Parts: sequence; C-alpha cells; structure tokens
Amino acid sequence: MKVHEYQAKSLLARYGVAVPRGEVTDSPAEAREIAHRLGGRCVVKAQIHAGGRGKGGGVKLAKDPEEAYSLAKSILGMTLVTPQTGPAGRAVRKVLIEEALDIDREMYLGVTLDRGRGLPAMMVSKFGGMEIEEVAARDPKAIVREVLDPGLGMFPFQARKLAFALGLAGESFKSGVGFMQSLFRAYVETDASLAEINPLLVTKQGGVLALDAKMNFDDNALFRHADIKEMRDLGEEDPLEVEASKFGLNYIKLDGNVGCMVNGAGLAMATMDLVKLAGGEPANFLDVGGGATEEQVKNAFRIILSDKNVKAILINIFGGIMRCDIIARGVVAAVQEMGLATPVIVRLEGTNVDLAKKILRESNLKITPADGLADAARKAVKAVEAMR
Repeated sequence: MKVHEYQAKSLLARYGVAVPRGEVTDSPAEAREIAHRLGGRCVVKAQIHAGGRGKGGGVKLAKDPEEAYSLAKSILGMTLVTPQTGPAGRAVRKVLIEEALDIDREMYLGVTLDRGRGLPAMMVSKFGGMEIEEVAARDPKAIVREVLDPGLGMFPFQARKLAFALGLAGESFKSGVGFMQSLFRAYVETDASLAEINPLLVTKQGGVLALDAKMNFDDNALFRHADIKEMRDLGEEDPLEVEASKFGLNYIKLDGNVGCMVNGAGLAMATMDLVKLAGGEPANFLDVGGGATEEQVKNAFRIILSDKNVKAILINIFGGIMRCDIIARGVVAAVQEMGLATPVIVRLEGTNVDLAKKILRESNLKITPADGLADAARKAVKAVEAMR
C-alpha cells in the first residue's frame, strides 16, 4: 500500500525523523492561511501517488501567502502528468503547503528489501532530486549500500559509514547519523517495503531533513497497523484493482488485450510471459488465489471484462489446493450469466481435472480447451487476431 508524501512525513516524524513544517489542504483559501502560519514564503506541492511532480508542474515556490493561494488554486483539480502516472495523469485533490528552506545540498537516502540477501538495505547517494535508477545507470559507484538486520537495528558504525559516503561533516554528520537510524527504525516498525527520502536535504544552517518522503507498506502486515491502513486513498488506485480487492482477488491492469485468470503469482507471471512469446499482450495480472470459490471466479470474469481492451480470456489453473471442477463450474456459470461473446481459452491441470473437462465439454458453450500452457497462450493470441 502506498501513502501520500504528507502522510509519510507524519509517520516519520513520530520516529524522530526531521521533516519541514507543513500542513495539507484541499482549499486555496486555507493554503493562504497555512502560508501565513509558516512565515509567508512556502512551497505548494501536489499530493498524488507518483514521483516527478516537479517536472509536471505540481511543485511550486510561493514568495508570500497570496501567491500560495494562486498556486494552490491552479494546482488543485489539475490533471498532473508525470513519467510515473502515464499519459492519463492523476487528478490533484490535495496540496501540501510546506515551509521554504535554505538549501545547501540535495542527496538521496532510501531503505528497501535486498531480495538477494533477504534483508533490508539502506542506499545513499550524493545525487538527490532525481530517480535513483538514473543515477545507478549513469554511475553505479555513486550509490553506497549497507545491508541491515531488522532484529538488531542499525548500528552507529553503519550509519557513520553512510554519512561519510555522503560527505557530511560537523553538525550535519551528527544529524545525518541520527536521521538514518530513526528512518530505519520507522521502516522496520511500520512493516514498510520502501522508505525513500529524495531529496535528503542539508540546509545552509547544517540541518538534515526529509524534503520529500515516499513510503510503501506490506499489505499482509496492515492488520498490525490500523492507523496506516486508514491512510489508504482509493482515489489514487485503479478502480478495477479496488473492486478486485473486495473479493480477495489480486488484479493489476495492463495495456494488452488478452485477459488472464490464473491461480498463483508465479504461474500468472509465466502465463503473461508465454502470451508475449506467442506474440500477444496480456491485459492484466489476475491471481484468484489458492482457494477461490465459484463466486470469486464469476467476479474475476466480470472484472476482467470491465476492461474494454480485452478481446480474449485465458484461464490457466493448476488445481492443487483448488479443485479444477470448482473452477470449471465457475467458468460455465459466468459465461452463461454474462452471455459472453468473448473467446474463452481454458487450461486446467491437477485435482479433479477430468471432471472439470467433462463439465466444460457438456456445457455446450464456446469454451476452447488447451493442452498445456504454451498451447493455451497460442490459442488466446490467435483468438484475438481473429477478431480484428
């Protein structure tokens, strides 16, 4: 789960991570009042779940409260397009009004999971304010990493190593060491999957602050964090993904035309790979899970077909925990209820597969069986081509 910048900063502040003073609003008039409280000069920042907001015109410096009012009025309601939003952009419903600081240096600091080692890693770079992927591509040595143990916490010597790598000195060095230790504690205790400070700011007075903050959280751990769960902004998520989550379905919309219904994330990835290998493009990632019911299958059909780009549906189910005959009954019920004209290609293997094939065969519906995953992918792509 993602949160907005202002929410991430409020969480980080609880752990002693230094952040600029600021308040969020959806009103230009209130933006003016906040600017007054902050001393006049401030920054107006659009709040959406995407980076690159400054490049898209979503971050502006105001010299006084009246300009803060004008900027907030122009940013609120705009469709902000950034490299991370795609061409459709995101509607801005809130702005963060934040104190303007005297910037000396901008750097990068982030914590995420090193999947190779199975441990969190903190990364720093002297080059802040840009995508870390760009820095890594241009100069891999510009990024310094330190693998950390969540059970032991971040030791002072590890924080000092990274502070030296950033070239911090004097009071900034001391502040930076404390900042990193607090950030890592916040990362661990909130079950975050990402805590990114970009840029990490050093002021001319020597202070170290999070000028921007991005945090993502492990969905499976949200039951431990009711306060964080409340921060979820459904308006920032794809409506179909939100709808799917209501039925325990994992759905991600893509840009293709072959709808995929699969059980298991690994099998779903393999299915999408084979669709592309066959010359097609997957329209979605949809994992119905290991114990889907007939009702979930019907809802999965409905959600897939809500995407108008879908020209064929590929069902790929391995019946381990899940029984193939339950999937088959769900498929038949969905096709009958929806009067489905879209081609449906089904590949089933595992528990009760023979019974499942019998159910599909005796339904007398236009459901195409497949022998193996590669055959299913080819038939799905061929069905799409036949509709052009």
